[in-house]
Amino acid sequence: MSRISRAEFLQLTGAALFARPLRAQKSMPADARRARIEELISAFDAQGIHRTATPVDSASGDWLRKLAELAGGEARLVPFALDRVDVSIARLTAGDRTIEGLPFFDGGFTGDSGIAGRLGPAGSPAGIALVTLDRAAIGTEGQSIAALRRQASLRGIVAVTAGGAPGLCPSNARSFAQPFGIPVLQVGSEHQGFLNQVAATSAPVTLVAAATRTPAQAFNVVATVAGRQPDLAPLLVMTPRSGWWECASERGGGLACWIEALRAVSAAKPARPAIFLASSGHELGHHGLYAFLRAHPDLIKGARAWIHLGANIGAAGGQTRLQASDDEIEASTLRTLEEAGASVSQHVPRGTVPSGEARNIHVGGGRYVSLLGGGPAFHTLQDRWPAAVDVGAVARFAEAVSALAVTLTRG
Repeated sequence: MSRISRAEFLQLTGAALFARPLRAQKSMPADARRARIEELISAFDAQGIHRTATPVDSASGDWLRKLAELAGGEARLVPFALDRVDVSIARLTAGDRTIEGLPFFDGGFTGDSGIAGRLGPAGSPAGIALVTLDRAAIGTEGQSIAALRRQASLRGIVAVTAGGAPGLCPSNARSFAQPFGIPVLQVGSEHQGFLNQVAATSAPVTLVAAATRTPAQAFNVVATVAGRQPDLAPLLVMTPRSGWWECASERGGGLACWIEALRAVSAAKPARPAIFLASSGHELGHHGLYAFLRAHPDLIKGARAWIHLGANIGAAGGQTRLQASDDEIEASTLRTLEEAGASVSQHVPRGTVPSGEARNIHVGGGRYVSLLGGGPAFHTLQDRWPAAVDVGAVARFAEAVSALAVTLTRG
Protein backbone atom coordinates (compact mmCIF):
# COMPACT_ATOMS: atom_id res chain seq x y z
CA MET A 1 0.00 0.00 0.00
CA SER A 2 1.37 3.44 -0.87
CA ARG A 3 2.14 5.68 2.08
CA ILE A 4 0.33 8.93 2.68
CA SER A 5 1.38 11.89 4.79
CA ARG A 6 0.04 12.37 8.30
CA ALA A 7 -1.94 15.41 7.11
CA GLU A 8 -3.52 13.38 4.31
CA PHE A 9 -4.27 10.52 6.68
CA LEU A 10 -5.99 12.76 9.20
CA GLN A 11 -8.00 14.38 6.44
CA LEU A 12 -9.21 10.98 5.29
CA THR A 13 -9.91 9.52 8.68
CA GLY A 14 -11.18 12.43 10.75
CA ALA A 15 -8.73 14.29 12.96
CA ALA A 16 -11.20 14.49 15.83
CA LEU A 17 -10.87 10.80 16.51
CA PHE A 18 -7.08 11.01 16.84
CA ALA A 19 -7.24 14.16 18.91
CA ARG A 20 -9.24 12.16 21.43
CA PRO A 21 -8.16 8.52 20.80
CA LEU A 22 -10.18 5.51 21.82
CA ARG A 23 -8.57 3.79 24.80
CA ALA A 24 -8.62 0.11 25.68
CA GLN A 25 -10.03 -0.03 29.20
CA LYS A 26 -11.60 -2.93 31.03
CA SER A 27 -14.92 -1.22 31.62
CA MET A 28 -16.43 2.19 30.99
CA PRO A 29 -19.85 3.71 31.63
CA ALA A 30 -22.53 3.57 28.96
CA ASP A 31 -22.09 7.27 28.15
CA ALA A 32 -18.39 6.69 27.45
CA ARG A 33 -19.28 3.79 25.13
CA ARG A 34 -21.73 6.05 23.33
CA ALA A 35 -19.05 8.74 22.95
CA ARG A 36 -16.63 6.22 21.48
CA ILE A 37 -19.26 5.04 19.03
CA GLU A 38 -20.07 8.59 17.96
CA GLU A 39 -16.38 9.28 17.36
CA LEU A 40 -15.89 6.09 15.38
CA ILE A 41 -18.90 6.47 13.07
CA SER A 42 -18.39 10.19 12.49
CA ALA A 43 -14.74 9.58 11.58
CA PHE A 44 -15.64 6.69 9.27
CA ASP A 45 -18.23 8.85 7.52
CA ALA A 46 -15.76 11.73 7.13
CA GLN A 47 -13.23 9.53 5.33
CA GLY A 48 -15.27 9.57 2.10
CA ILE A 49 -16.58 6.93 -0.28
CA HIS A 50 -15.58 3.45 0.91
CA ARG A 51 -15.37 1.50 -2.34
CA THR A 52 -12.99 -1.43 -2.33
CA ALA A 53 -9.33 -0.95 -3.32
CA THR A 54 -9.54 2.85 -3.47
CA PRO A 55 -7.23 5.21 -1.53
CA VAL A 56 -10.00 5.88 0.99
CA ASP A 57 -10.54 2.15 1.51
CA SER A 58 -6.83 1.58 2.11
CA ALA A 59 -6.44 4.50 4.53
CA SER A 60 -9.62 3.48 6.33
CA GLY A 61 -8.24 -0.03 6.78
CA ASP A 62 -5.11 1.29 8.45
CA TRP A 63 -7.22 3.56 10.67
CA LEU A 64 -9.29 0.57 11.76
CA ARG A 65 -6.17 -1.50 12.36
CA LYS A 66 -4.92 1.16 14.78
CA LEU A 67 -8.26 1.24 16.59
CA ALA A 68 -8.17 -2.55 16.88
CA GLU A 69 -4.74 -2.34 18.49
CA LEU A 70 -5.97 0.30 20.93
CA ALA A 71 -8.86 -2.02 21.78
CA GLY A 72 -6.43 -4.77 22.76
CA GLY A 73 -6.07 -6.88 19.63
CA GLU A 74 -2.98 -7.91 17.73
CA ALA A 75 -4.01 -6.34 14.43
CA ARG A 76 -2.66 -6.42 10.92
CA LEU A 77 -3.65 -5.61 7.35
CA VAL A 78 -3.93 -8.69 5.15
CA PRO A 79 -3.85 -7.90 1.40
CA PHE A 80 -5.82 -9.66 -1.30
CA ALA A 81 -5.87 -9.19 -5.05
CA LEU A 82 -8.77 -8.21 -7.27
CA ASP A 83 -9.54 -6.49 -10.55
CA ARG A 84 -10.86 -3.11 -9.47
CA VAL A 85 -13.55 -1.57 -11.68
CA ASP A 86 -12.57 1.94 -12.77
CA VAL A 87 -15.51 3.74 -14.39
CA SER A 88 -14.67 6.37 -17.01
CA ILE A 89 -18.11 7.21 -18.46
CA ALA A 90 -21.51 6.07 -17.19
CA ARG A 91 -24.50 7.91 -18.63
CA LEU A 92 -27.64 7.69 -20.72
CA THR A 93 -28.44 10.27 -23.38
CA ALA A 94 -32.03 10.69 -24.58
CA GLY A 95 -32.66 13.66 -26.84
CA ASP A 96 -31.02 16.68 -25.24
CA ARG A 97 -31.02 15.12 -21.76
CA THR A 98 -28.06 13.30 -20.19
CA ILE A 99 -28.45 11.16 -17.07
CA GLU A 100 -25.39 10.11 -15.08
CA GLY A 101 -25.37 6.63 -13.55
CA LEU A 102 -23.27 3.67 -12.46
CA PRO A 103 -22.86 0.33 -14.23
CA PHE A 104 -23.29 -3.07 -12.64
CA PHE A 105 -19.77 -3.99 -11.54
CA ASP A 106 -20.34 -7.66 -12.37
CA GLY A 107 -21.66 -7.11 -15.88
CA GLY A 108 -20.45 -6.15 -19.32
CA PHE A 109 -19.13 -2.72 -20.26
CA THR A 110 -19.28 -0.59 -23.40
CA GLY A 111 -16.65 1.43 -25.17
CA ASP A 112 -16.50 5.20 -24.73
CA SER A 113 -19.00 5.73 -27.56
CA GLY A 114 -21.54 3.43 -25.94
CA ILE A 115 -24.53 1.62 -27.43
CA ALA A 116 -27.16 3.34 -29.57
CA GLY A 117 -30.64 1.86 -29.70
CA ARG A 118 -34.27 2.31 -28.75
CA LEU A 119 -35.41 2.19 -25.15
CA GLY A 120 -38.45 0.12 -24.27
CA PRO A 121 -39.97 -1.94 -21.48
CA ALA A 122 -38.54 -5.38 -20.82
CA GLY A 123 -40.19 -7.82 -23.23
CA SER A 124 -40.65 -5.23 -25.98
CA PRO A 125 -38.76 -5.35 -29.31
CA ALA A 126 -36.50 -2.50 -28.14
CA GLY A 127 -32.79 -3.31 -27.95
CA ILE A 128 -32.30 -1.49 -24.64
CA ALA A 129 -34.65 -2.48 -21.84
CA LEU A 130 -35.94 -0.21 -19.09
CA VAL A 131 -36.46 -1.89 -15.70
CA THR A 132 -37.02 -0.76 -12.13
CA LEU A 133 -35.11 -2.23 -9.21
CA ASP A 134 -37.07 -1.69 -6.01
CA ARG A 135 -35.70 -2.10 -2.48
CA ALA A 136 -36.27 -5.86 -2.53
CA ALA A 137 -34.42 -6.24 -5.84
CA ILE A 138 -31.53 -4.10 -4.60
CA GLY A 139 -31.40 -6.11 -1.37
CA THR A 140 -31.09 -9.33 -3.37
CA GLU A 141 -28.29 -7.84 -5.48
CA GLY A 142 -30.21 -7.53 -8.74
CA GLN A 143 -30.95 -11.25 -9.02
CA SER A 144 -34.41 -10.46 -10.38
CA ILE A 145 -32.92 -9.39 -13.73
CA ALA A 146 -30.23 -12.09 -14.00
CA ALA A 147 -32.08 -13.86 -16.84
CA LEU A 148 -32.73 -10.57 -18.64
CA ARG A 149 -29.02 -9.77 -18.54
CA ARG A 150 -28.36 -12.94 -20.56
CA GLN A 151 -31.06 -12.28 -23.15
CA ALA A 152 -29.49 -12.46 -26.61
CA SER A 153 -31.91 -9.98 -28.18
CA LEU A 154 -30.89 -7.16 -25.83
CA ARG A 155 -27.85 -4.91 -26.07
CA GLY A 156 -28.20 -3.14 -22.75
CA ILE A 157 -30.40 -2.43 -19.73
CA VAL A 158 -31.25 0.81 -17.96
CA ALA A 159 -32.18 0.11 -14.32
CA VAL A 160 -33.98 2.80 -12.34
CA THR A 161 -33.06 2.24 -8.68
CA ALA A 162 -35.97 2.85 -6.32
CA GLY A 163 -34.37 2.61 -2.89
CA GLY A 164 -35.52 3.96 0.44
CA ALA A 165 -34.48 7.51 -0.43
CA PRO A 166 -34.42 9.45 -3.72
CA GLY A 167 -31.40 9.09 -5.98
CA LEU A 168 -29.02 6.40 -7.13
CA CYS A 169 -29.09 3.22 -5.02
CA PRO A 170 -26.63 0.69 -6.51
CA SER A 171 -26.92 -3.08 -6.28
CA ASN A 172 -23.99 -5.10 -5.00
CA ALA A 173 -21.98 -7.04 -7.56
CA ARG A 174 -22.73 -10.57 -6.38
CA SER A 175 -21.01 -12.16 -9.42
CA PHE A 176 -18.00 -9.85 -9.33
CA ALA A 177 -15.53 -12.75 -9.59
CA GLN A 178 -17.37 -14.08 -12.67
CA PRO A 179 -18.93 -11.13 -14.53
CA PHE A 180 -21.67 -11.90 -17.03
CA GLY A 181 -24.23 -10.42 -19.35
CA ILE A 182 -24.88 -7.20 -21.18
CA PRO A 183 -24.14 -3.74 -19.73
CA VAL A 184 -26.55 -2.54 -17.05
CA LEU A 185 -26.61 1.18 -16.27
CA GLN A 186 -28.14 2.08 -12.91
CA VAL A 187 -29.72 5.54 -12.59
CA GLY A 188 -31.48 7.44 -9.84
CA SER A 189 -35.18 7.23 -9.05
CA GLU A 190 -35.73 10.91 -9.89
CA HIS A 191 -35.50 9.96 -13.58
CA GLN A 192 -38.28 7.36 -13.46
CA GLY A 193 -41.04 9.51 -14.97
CA PHE A 194 -38.94 10.84 -17.82
CA LEU A 195 -37.58 7.40 -18.73
CA ASN A 196 -41.06 5.88 -18.66
CA GLN A 197 -42.08 8.44 -21.28
CA VAL A 198 -39.01 7.69 -23.42
CA ALA A 199 -39.65 3.92 -23.21
CA ALA A 200 -43.36 4.34 -24.04
CA THR A 201 -42.43 5.86 -27.42
CA SER A 202 -39.40 3.59 -28.05
CA ALA A 203 -37.29 6.70 -28.49
CA PRO A 204 -33.60 6.40 -29.44
CA VAL A 205 -31.04 6.61 -26.64
CA THR A 206 -27.32 6.11 -26.19
CA LEU A 207 -26.14 4.07 -23.21
CA VAL A 208 -22.51 4.40 -22.13
CA ALA A 209 -21.07 2.16 -19.43
CA ALA A 210 -17.36 2.48 -20.10
CA ALA A 211 -15.06 0.97 -17.48
CA THR A 212 -11.88 -1.03 -17.15
CA ARG A 213 -10.83 -3.80 -14.78
CA THR A 214 -7.50 -2.88 -13.21
CA PRO A 215 -5.36 -5.30 -11.18
CA ALA A 216 -5.32 -3.92 -7.65
CA GLN A 217 -4.93 -4.78 -3.99
CA ALA A 218 -7.30 -4.34 -1.08
CA PHE A 219 -6.97 -5.17 2.60
CA ASN A 220 -8.80 -7.09 5.28
CA VAL A 221 -8.23 -6.02 8.87
CA VAL A 222 -7.56 -9.05 11.07
CA ALA A 223 -7.16 -8.71 14.83
CA THR A 224 -6.54 -11.60 17.20
CA VAL A 225 -6.91 -12.03 20.94
CA ALA A 226 -4.92 -14.90 22.39
CA GLY A 227 -6.73 -17.42 24.55
CA ARG A 228 -5.45 -18.95 27.76
CA GLN A 229 -6.09 -22.31 26.11
CA PRO A 230 -4.86 -21.75 22.54
CA ASP A 231 -5.89 -25.23 21.37
CA LEU A 232 -9.57 -24.43 21.82
CA ALA A 233 -11.56 -23.60 18.70
CA PRO A 234 -11.61 -19.82 18.17
CA LEU A 235 -14.52 -17.43 18.04
CA LEU A 236 -14.78 -15.47 14.76
CA VAL A 237 -16.33 -12.00 14.78
CA MET A 238 -16.69 -10.48 11.31
CA THR A 239 -18.06 -7.31 9.80
CA PRO A 240 -17.70 -5.76 6.33
CA ARG A 241 -16.03 -2.35 6.07
CA SER A 242 -16.59 -1.32 2.42
CA GLY A 243 -19.54 -0.12 0.37
CA TRP A 244 -20.76 2.21 -2.40
CA TRP A 245 -20.85 5.51 -0.53
CA GLU A 246 -19.87 6.88 2.90
CA CYS A 247 -22.01 4.15 4.52
CA ALA A 248 -22.44 5.76 7.95
CA SER A 249 -25.34 3.53 8.98
CA GLU A 250 -24.75 0.63 6.62
CA ARG A 251 -21.27 -0.08 7.98
CA GLY A 252 -20.90 2.19 11.02
CA GLY A 253 -22.99 0.17 13.45
CA GLY A 254 -21.25 -3.09 12.60
CA LEU A 255 -17.81 -1.51 12.94
CA ALA A 256 -18.72 0.00 16.30
CA CYS A 257 -19.99 -3.35 17.60
CA TRP A 258 -16.85 -5.05 16.24
CA ILE A 259 -14.49 -2.71 18.09
CA GLU A 260 -16.51 -2.81 21.31
CA ALA A 261 -16.62 -6.63 21.25
CA LEU A 262 -12.87 -6.73 20.63
CA ARG A 263 -12.30 -4.46 23.61
CA ALA A 264 -14.54 -6.58 25.83
CA VAL A 265 -12.98 -9.91 24.81
CA SER A 266 -9.45 -8.58 25.28
CA ALA A 267 -10.31 -7.28 28.75
CA ALA A 268 -11.89 -10.62 29.70
CA LYS A 269 -8.63 -12.58 29.14
CA PRO A 270 -10.58 -15.33 27.39
CA ALA A 271 -10.03 -19.06 27.61
CA ARG A 272 -10.33 -19.57 23.86
CA PRO A 273 -8.77 -17.39 21.16
CA ALA A 274 -10.78 -14.93 19.12
CA ILE A 275 -10.28 -13.67 15.57
CA PHE A 276 -11.85 -10.40 14.48
CA LEU A 277 -12.20 -9.89 10.73
CA ALA A 278 -13.23 -6.61 9.06
CA SER A 279 -13.36 -7.38 5.36
CA SER A 280 -13.20 -5.17 2.31
CA GLY A 281 -14.90 -6.22 -0.92
CA HIS A 282 -18.40 -6.44 0.56
CA GLU A 283 -20.08 -4.72 -2.40
CA LEU A 284 -18.08 -6.94 -4.75
CA GLY A 285 -19.53 -10.34 -3.92
CA HIS A 286 -17.90 -10.56 -0.46
CA HIS A 287 -14.52 -10.67 -2.20
CA GLY A 288 -12.48 -10.03 0.95
CA LEU A 289 -14.25 -12.72 2.96
CA TYR A 290 -13.67 -15.22 0.17
CA ALA A 291 -9.96 -14.35 0.27
CA PHE A 292 -9.86 -14.91 4.03
CA LEU A 293 -11.68 -18.24 3.76
CA ARG A 294 -9.38 -19.44 1.00
CA ALA A 295 -6.44 -18.82 3.35
CA HIS A 296 -8.23 -20.44 6.33
CA PRO A 297 -10.62 -23.06 4.90
CA ASP A 298 -10.84 -25.03 8.16
CA LEU A 299 -12.30 -22.10 10.08
CA ILE A 300 -15.79 -22.27 8.57
CA LYS A 301 -16.59 -25.47 10.46
CA GLY A 302 -13.65 -25.36 12.86
CA ALA A 303 -14.58 -22.16 14.67
CA ARG A 304 -16.49 -22.25 17.96
CA ALA A 305 -18.94 -19.93 16.22
CA TRP A 306 -19.10 -16.95 13.89
CA ILE A 307 -20.71 -13.65 14.86
CA HIS A 308 -21.66 -11.70 11.73
CA LEU A 309 -22.27 -7.98 12.18
CA GLY A 310 -24.02 -7.00 8.98
CA ALA A 311 -25.62 -3.93 7.47
CA ASN A 312 -27.62 -1.20 9.19
CA ILE A 313 -27.18 -2.18 12.84
CA GLY A 314 -28.67 0.84 14.60
CA ALA A 315 -29.71 2.63 11.42
CA ALA A 316 -32.15 5.47 12.09
CA GLY A 317 -35.63 4.31 11.11
CA GLY A 318 -34.34 0.83 10.38
CA GLN A 319 -35.17 -2.64 11.57
CA THR A 320 -32.80 -5.43 12.57
CA ARG A 321 -33.22 -9.13 11.96
CA LEU A 322 -31.50 -12.14 13.46
CA GLN A 323 -30.18 -15.09 11.46
CA ALA A 324 -28.75 -18.12 13.24
CA SER A 325 -27.63 -21.65 12.50
CA ASP A 326 -29.15 -23.30 15.60
CA ASP A 327 -31.50 -22.79 18.52
CA GLU A 328 -28.80 -22.61 21.17
CA ILE A 329 -26.81 -19.75 19.69
CA GLU A 330 -30.00 -17.87 18.82
CA ALA A 331 -31.24 -18.19 22.40
CA SER A 332 -27.91 -16.97 23.79
CA THR A 333 -28.01 -13.98 21.45
CA LEU A 334 -31.58 -13.11 22.38
CA ARG A 335 -30.68 -13.17 26.08
CA THR A 336 -27.84 -10.71 25.61
CA LEU A 337 -30.00 -8.48 23.44
CA GLU A 338 -32.74 -8.39 26.06
CA GLU A 339 -30.30 -7.62 28.85
CA ALA A 340 -28.88 -4.72 26.83
CA GLY A 341 -32.30 -3.34 25.89
CA ALA A 342 -31.80 -4.13 22.20
CA SER A 343 -34.34 -5.95 20.06
CA VAL A 344 -34.79 -7.50 16.65
CA SER A 345 -37.91 -7.26 14.53
CA GLN A 346 -37.49 -10.47 12.55
CA HIS A 347 -36.16 -13.99 13.14
CA VAL A 348 -35.14 -15.65 9.90
CA PRO A 349 -36.53 -19.24 9.81
CA ARG A 350 -33.99 -21.94 10.56
CA GLY A 351 -32.33 -23.32 7.45
CA THR A 352 -32.96 -20.23 5.32
CA VAL A 353 -29.88 -19.13 3.41
CA PRO A 354 -29.02 -15.87 5.19
CA SER A 355 -28.15 -12.50 3.71
CA GLY A 356 -24.76 -10.86 3.93
CA GLU A 357 -21.49 -12.57 4.76
CA ALA A 358 -23.30 -15.06 6.98
CA ARG A 359 -24.35 -16.69 3.71
CA ASN A 360 -20.78 -17.89 3.15
CA ILE A 361 -20.67 -19.53 6.57
CA HIS A 362 -24.12 -21.09 6.19
CA VAL A 363 -23.26 -22.60 2.81
CA GLY A 364 -20.00 -23.93 4.25
CA GLY A 365 -21.77 -25.64 7.14
CA GLY A 366 -20.49 -23.40 9.92
CA ARG A 367 -22.12 -22.30 13.16
CA TYR A 368 -23.14 -18.64 13.21
CA VAL A 369 -25.37 -15.89 14.44
CA SER A 370 -25.96 -12.81 12.34
CA LEU A 371 -27.40 -9.37 13.01
CA LEU A 372 -28.30 -7.12 10.10
CA GLY A 373 -31.18 -5.13 8.75
CA GLY A 374 -32.44 -2.38 6.52
CA GLY A 375 -32.80 1.35 6.70
CA PRO A 376 -34.22 4.15 4.57
CA ALA A 377 -30.74 5.41 3.60
CA PHE A 378 -29.36 1.98 2.63
CA HIS A 379 -27.04 2.22 -0.43
CA THR A 380 -27.87 5.90 -0.94
CA LEU A 381 -25.97 9.17 -0.71
CA GLN A 382 -28.18 10.06 2.24
CA ASP A 383 -26.43 7.45 4.40
CA ARG A 384 -24.45 10.07 6.31
CA TRP A 385 -23.56 10.93 9.84
CA PRO A 386 -25.39 11.88 12.00
CA ALA A 387 -28.88 11.79 10.48
CA ALA A 388 -28.78 8.16 9.30
CA VAL A 389 -27.57 6.72 12.62
CA ASP A 390 -29.41 6.00 15.89
CA VAL A 391 -26.41 6.08 18.23
CA GLY A 392 -28.42 4.84 21.21
CA ALA A 393 -29.49 1.76 19.28
CA VAL A 394 -25.94 1.10 18.12
CA ALA A 395 -24.72 1.35 21.72
CA ARG A 396 -27.30 -1.17 22.90
CA PHE A 397 -26.36 -3.63 20.17
CA ALA A 398 -22.67 -3.09 20.94
CA GLU A 399 -23.28 -3.94 24.59
CA ALA A 400 -25.15 -7.11 23.62
CA VAL A 401 -22.60 -8.25 21.03
CA SER A 402 -19.77 -7.65 23.49
CA ALA A 403 -21.46 -9.79 26.12
CA LEU A 404 -22.16 -12.55 23.60
CA ALA A 405 -18.55 -12.54 22.38
CA VAL A 406 -17.22 -12.80 25.92
CA THR A 407 -19.57 -15.70 26.63
CA LEU A 408 -18.55 -17.57 23.48
CA THR A 409 -14.83 -17.22 24.28
CA ARG A 410 -15.17 -18.98 27.61
CA GLY A 411 -13.88 -22.54 27.76
